Amino acid sequence: MAAFDQEVTGVAAAQDGRMFVNFPRWNADVPISVAEVRRDGSIAAYPNVEWNSWRNSSSSQIDPRTHFVNVQSVVADKKGNLWVLDPGAPNAEKVLPGAAKLVRIDLATNQVARTYAFDETVAPADSYLNDIRFTADGRYAFMTDSGRGALVMLDIESGVATRVLDRHPSTMMDPTVLVATDGRPLRRPDGRQPMFHADSIELSADGQYLLWQALTGKTIYRVPVAQLTRPDATSDSIARSVEKVAENRVADGYLRLRDGRLLITAPEENAVRVMGPDGTVTTLVQDRRLRWPDSMAELPDGQVLLTTSRIQDNDWFKPDNRPGVATQLWRVRP
Repeated sequence: MAAFDQEVTGVAAAQDGRMFVNFPRWNADVPISVAEVRRDGSIAAYPNVEWNSWRNSSSSQIDPRTHFVNVQSVVADKKGNLWVLDPGAPNAEKVLPGAAKLVRIDLATNQVARTYAFDETVAPADSYLNDIRFTADGRYAFMTDSGRGALVMLDIESGVATRVLDRHPSTMMDPTVLVATDGRPLRRPDGRQPMFHADSIELSADGQYLLWQALTGKTIYRVPVAQLTRPDATSDSIARSVEKVAENRVADGYLRLRDGRLLITAPEENAVRVMGPDGTVTTLVQDRRLRWPDSMAELPDGQVLLTTSRIQDNDWFKPDNRPGVATQLWRVRP
């Protein structure tokens, strides 16, 4: 339903049907980091041009605390907010001082309502905050860190963020997993394979558990939300509460539908899979055009928006390709 001249990752659907996407600053500078997608497929910088005005060439003159640096995901909640997660690491490399943040935008006013800044204790230099989900009451937000391997919990009211399961086996890549696309292992020109840690994240249908998976991994893990949010919780007590849920394939995004089913992107198969209440996983849609299905969002009418970021086609893995990869936003009827 829309096509872009640069790599897209996140997508969000507001309760009124408005649609938003984001463009990470990976292989090339991008003119827009967060955009609203109009009905005709065109885009406009959101919430305004100023927040999207950070550029590589002028980085020393633009405050990373009040501008989008390298946005990885966008999520709309049921309270009229768009949340923008900015790991603050251009080219997915080192986090710039002051750049890692979570920004809440009021969709009624189209104004930034609050910015949650993350210091080096929450977002170390080698981190890359990836995706975010919220408890049903909106009290807590949970984020994955695919750069270093960890979860981050944020108390929305107080603004206090806590890093947990740092370098824990459940948040780290699985060295036995070799990501493959187009029928062959995905590697950089120097032979390195993708080594992405905790990425996909979602809550259980009843909201009692937080689930996640490393992108370079196959195991879905979970931990009780009540354990994560206990005032007296410790790193050891949280680690002891981690459980394996199921064995999966390589995935880059989860989405819990309103009917309770869990959608899972499958980049290796150009597909989206679905896990039913009994844990059975089946293929929902598979199409050669779905090159690296990434993030999803459910529209009010039940249709699902899906981005294809085409990571296997960017110049990390195909250096002869021009900077930037044409990507797409799709609509799926589950």
